[in-house]
Amino acid sequence: MRQQLRLFFTALAFLTRIPCGALASGESEDFARAAKFFPLVGLVVGMLTALVYAAAHLAFPQEIAVLAAMAASLWITGAFHEDGLADAADGLGGGWTKEQTLAIMQDSRLGSYGAIALFLMLVAKFQTLSYLDPRQVPLALIAGHALSRLAPVLLMRAQDYVRATGKGRAFSAKPNASEWLLATVFGLAPLALLPGREALAALALLPVWLWFSRLLKRKLGGYTGDCLGAMQQLCELAFYLGLLGLS
Repeated sequence: MRQQLRLFFTALAFLTRIPCGALASGESEDFARAAKFFPLVGLVVGMLTALVYAAAHLAFPQEIAVLAAMAASLWITGAFHEDGLADAADGLGGGWTKEQTLAIMQDSRLGSYGAIALFLMLVAKFQTLSYLDPRQVPLALIAGHALSRLAPVLLMRAQDYVRATGKGRAFSAKPNASEWLLATVFGLAPLALLPGREALAALALLPVWLWFSRLLKRKLGGYTGDCLGAMQQLCELAFYLGLLGLS
């Protein structure tokens, strides 16, 4: 149990700004096995953002509460996944070859494709959450953050890491069957909070995951850390859109 807690805090320290101190591990072997807790980290992020939304909605209209929840998410994670989305969009949009694409992704400067992708993602999340029933939003945030962090774990299981170095290299080991199963349980469990058929919104992730996974396979032959962040962002939005479509 102590080992599993260390792996969870390792994942929490990597994906968020939440201070974990000595609870997190710095061992490469622990990094490689911590990805199974990504959806559980998403559950923590989702619960915190849902609390911010609920508190803000006591005094302000839904749109302001949604903005507060989104800002909280960005602060908690340090915009980690959004940065991955922007870098992946720059590389995949501007690179003609695998080498060009990887080089552009590694460039710290924000390009046109990245800026547009980031702007559209934030606006789409804001609009979608604002159109949901106010009572749906906290549960949507909890389920959406957990479920969308399962998608990168599935990508890690299905494809190979394509860089020789990089921040994502530490998590490049393929999750084994038991780790994949545990991540799936953590990712899908919050769907039980949703009433009626709303849990079916999770199906909206499937075409998005398949499309982006195929794109990465064709252009890169695998994934990078930025691609994992982009996958999380795309699947989070897909879940919110699925909920809205079912409303």
